[in-house]
Amino acid sequence: MQAFVHRLSMRHPGDVSSLDALLAQERLAVADIVAVIGKTEGNGGVNDFTRGYFTQSLMALLARHGGEPAEALLRRIPCVLSGGCEGVLSPHYLVIGRRRAAASSRGPALAVGVAMSEPVPPQDVGRAAHIASVAQTVRRAMADAALERPDQVHLVQLKVPALTMATLNPLRAAGLAPVSDDPNKAMALSRVAGAFGVALALGETTLDAEALADAALRDFGCFSHRASVSSGVEVACNEVIVLGMSQAWQGPLRIAHRAMADALDAPAVHDVLDELGLLKGRLQPAAEDAARVAGVLVKCEPDRRGHVRGQRHTMLDDTDINAQRHIRGAVGGLVAGLLGDGRVFVSGGAEHQGPDGGGLIAVIAAAEALA
Repeated sequence: MQAFVHRLSMRHPGDVSSLDALLAQERLAVADIVAVIGKTEGNGGVNDFTRGYFTQSLMALLARHGGEPAEALLRRIPCVLSGGCEGVLSPHYLVIGRRRAAASSRGPALAVGVAMSEPVPPQDVGRAAHIASVAQTVRRAMADAALERPDQVHLVQLKVPALTMATLNPLRAAGLAPVSDDPNKAMALSRVAGAFGVALALGETTLDAEALADAALRDFGCFSHRASVSSGVEVACNEVIVLGMSQAWQGPLRIAHRAMADALDAPAVHDVLDELGLLKGRLQPAAEDAARVAGVLVKCEPDRRGHVRGQRHTMLDDTDINAQRHIRGAVGGLVAGLLGDGRVFVSGGAEHQGPDGGGLIAVIAAAEALA
């Protein structure tokens, strides 16, 4: 099996013309597409409808080219979107797929697996049952990628449901208590459930789902090193994409990752780029090496202690600009500056995803000899 990734730019949140051209030219087939990860220019909050707009446009396009109903495509292709293109971040999306490999050579190479859970009941969102559901779905995605060991996994990208007043009010009317009456806090706790579900599936914790739920937004020493979780009103289930390295897979693509200790952790970014042979002693990749990059995925979080490396930051005190927008712009600029490219998937809301106040970075690139 061989994975492929197309990184495509967009002119607006509903622009799928670049993918339309690839499909029309028969450079890829709808049947081979297994996941999409994208960065749209919305606000990244509960009411960011750019994510749903892109998903609707994408599925309509795939239905037209592949003949499969959009409803069926939604059930098999995870579409993980993060809103907010602050600063130099550029709207784009990664089309991820796999096909039978023609070559006889073997890996290690990029491995891709996907899975979707059953819809998560609103009263379970952000709670132990949600954590257990994510863990089960991650294990299914690993099996789909033929990744037999947790240490083969480099990144688990998830989309989990968010609660709105439209779902909170019926819950209360039915005598059911949501995880929080605040949609924004419920959104954060849903992301936490995703992170802890990954930690549970990958053996990154010895706690069970109930104990992990008790640690949510309390014990920040408990986190997943490889989870990147987004939450949105456009999904009702857990959508999981597992990316790893396996000897059973072929092709030029490789993936590397690092935890980012904080928002200034340029060495972590440098180490990932260097591991993939992209820097060669340079501060930024040369044009021919930059062309080998297929995707850059980052998770980040404003340090809740109010300082970075001993110096005070104001992200949490700013009532004009949301802290998540600050951190996406800051870390996005850091990574884009080292990469020389603004097409970086940077998602805020990294609660229990990487070290507290930090996050993680994963880069997919073609091996030089096969580029």
